[in-house]
Amino acid sequence: MTPQISAILVNYNAGMELGHALRSIAEECAGSLWEAIVVDNASTDDSAAIVAAFAPRARLVRNSVNVGFGRAVNQGVALSASPSLLLMNPDCRLVSGAVSAMRAVLEAEPSCAVVGPRILDPGGAVQGSARGDPDMFTGLFGRTGGLRARLPFLPVAKRNVVVDDAIGSGQRSVVVDWLSGACMLVRRDAFLAAGGFDERYFLYWEDADLCRRLRGRGFQVRYVPGATAVHHVGRSSQTARAASIRAFHESAYRYYGTHVAPGTFSPRRLLARLLLAARCQWQLRAARRSVPSEF
Repeated sequence: MTPQISAILVNYNAGMELGHALRSIAEECAGSLWEAIVVDNASTDDSAAIVAAFAPRARLVRNSVNVGFGRAVNQGVALSASPSLLLMNPDCRLVSGAVSAMRAVLEAEPSCAVVGPRILDPGGAVQGSARGDPDMFTGLFGRTGGLRARLPFLPVAKRNVVVDDAIGSGQRSVVVDWLSGACMLVRRDAFLAAGGFDERYFLYWEDADLCRRLRGRGFQVRYVPGATAVHHVGRSSQTARAASIRAFHESAYRYYGTHVAPGTFSPRRLLARLLLAARCQWQLRAARRSVPSEF
């Protein structure tokens, strides 16, 4: 029989976090048909044993090299069978009721292609997983931007990150520009119609790109604050910190050059390249002194 949910997880040395993620999926999907496909990007940890504990529902696909996040997700989707795809990081876990709340919105809104939950860090703080389309101000007023924390009342800060108090009372979901790929539920047919994740994004920003392309095809993206997931930010990326920082900034430039300033000789595109290069170098220097929890 066809599973009702296909969970796709991309693993890179996530360790026991992968086990916690799979356990939360098993608990959420208890009583229904589900499958989990873990695509491993050449990890050196005990991923095989962790996945085997959830067989036959879960299976492991091994890559001999790290092919990147988007390409690995596409691999998993190609091997899956359900019309509903739960894309989830291995350092993320679902809180009780998350899947049912997301499925209810997806089923009630035929024009909606992707839904995402309220994502918390382990301490209970909201991570800001529902966001506005990135622009030149995102680096300052985005989820980790310094000015957003100091000036959260400004329209540019509110546009970049949707906070729960901005959602009207009684609203089960709200339309947003894009959602964090740490945890999202996606219609399979819409995902495939959009061509899946753009594999040119090795890591980061592929979620913003996918949501923008889905919206360009007439679909909605919806944030579901009644669904909750907990995300241990960056557990996998910390094992290759410098490479992750470079990938983040390269993907940010690719997104900006594709969707915001597509002209090859656009001054805004050149400015973005210079600013992102400077930010990348600053992040690399900071990483040598310490191990920050997020970008």
